[in-house]
Amino acid sequence: MPLNTTTTPPFVAVLVRGLLAGLIAGLLAGAFAYVAGEPHVEAAIAIEEAASHADPATAGAHDHEDALVSRTGQRGGLFLATGLFGAAMGGLLATAYVLLSRRRRGDDDGRSGLLLAGAALLGAVIVPFLKYPANPPAVGDPATINQRTVTYLLMVVLGLVAVWAGSLGYRSVGAQAPTWLRAAAAVGGFLLVTAVSYVVMPSFQEVPADFPATLLWSFRLASLGTQVVLWTGIGLLFAALMHHERRRRAGTALPST
Repeated sequence: MPLNTTTTPPFVAVLVRGLLAGLIAGLLAGAFAYVAGEPHVEAAIAIEEAASHADPATAGAHDHEDALVSRTGQRGGLFLATGLFGAAMGGLLATAYVLLSRRRRGDDDGRSGLLLAGAALLGAVIVPFLKYPANPPAVGDPATINQRTVTYLLMVVLGLVAVWAGSLGYRSVGAQAPTWLRAAAAVGGFLLVTAVSYVVMPSFQEVPADFPATLLWSFRLASLGTQVVLWTGIGLLFAALMHHERRRRAGTALPST
């Protein structure tokens, strides 16, 4: 009996492709962060060091911190961190791909994985970034770091909820509704949850008045660009790998002559 090529491949096969796509995308994101972000990190550290050495009370502590983790070690660890993070995100995307397999069309060969990556980029990156953009060294009160970390993670969850609300709004209108109406319902559901989240969540205004605005936003855009490269890479690579897997399975299903 011919193999049904429209079924989802085994979970392990999908997971391996997700991990591989995430690892490669993570290394690409690391390369982008190194080229686009490291110069701004160096400039921010220089400002932090100048301020620290100007204050005798903190100069010694700053020197001790420099001895603990060198900049060379941080640069090398950048690729390790982005590679491992990318692999983890690719694994999560592959898991979601399998769990949502019943909702996909039979001829889907990875396109829904690309949509999942786009949803993750929107909900877990862009929505939190607009509320809590990344800050370079020398920006932020150390006393509030735990609070800022918790609120950022909560904003990530709310961003994903907003994406889910948009998806729910799109489906709730009905398959027979005009496309524009379904799209409007999706955008409305997404914006409603996002707007409420922005109003409810606290804000942090901790950027020093004398910190260069150009450096600040250059760092933030480089940070956002790193995430865009990561999730775009995961989506495209995973879709390509799943397309190749479907073609391979279709080839093995052909009867021998």
